[in-house]
Amino acid sequence: MVVAEVLAGISLIKAGVDFVKSNIETAQDIGNFAEAIDNVFRGKDEVDKARNKKSGVGGVGDQLGIKSVAQEMIDAKLAEEKMEEMRSMLNMRFGPDTWQQIVDERSRRIAEIKDAQKRARIEKRRKDAEFWHLIQQGLIVFAVFVVAVFAFAYVVVIG
Repeated sequence: MVVAEVLAGISLIKAGVDFVKSNIETAQDIGNFAEAIDNVFRGKDEVDKARNKKSGVGGVGDQLGIKSVAQEMIDAKLAEEKMEEMRSMLNMRFGPDTWQQIVDERSRRIAEIKDAQKRARIEKRRKDAEFWHLIQQGLIVFAVFVVAVFAFAYVVVIG
């Protein structure tokens, strides 16, 4: 259900921000916040995914209803607000471009994963094509063998 996904996403964001907020002064390095930061990104992704999913289902009245539009906008704004709060806290504690470095590194890793998945799909298709090519060659060799056997039998029986 879309509402449950949005609520789960918002609660992940809130939990991540609350953790950072309560521990920002005592942390010795940003690694202490890895799970909280991950929760914030995962929560934002869930909110975005639910919003995109909702825009593709239901009747036009469901998608264009004021309540639906307003709730989607408020949820997105809440998520953005919490992420901005997290950005500010981390930048103030660990340096002015800490958040951007985290975002850039996350984007790079996501791109690497997608690229690896794409390469794996291409490799699988290549191996599948190679397999079927070998099957085809085997069938051709078998067919030639069968024809040769019948030709030989025909020559021996008639000849």
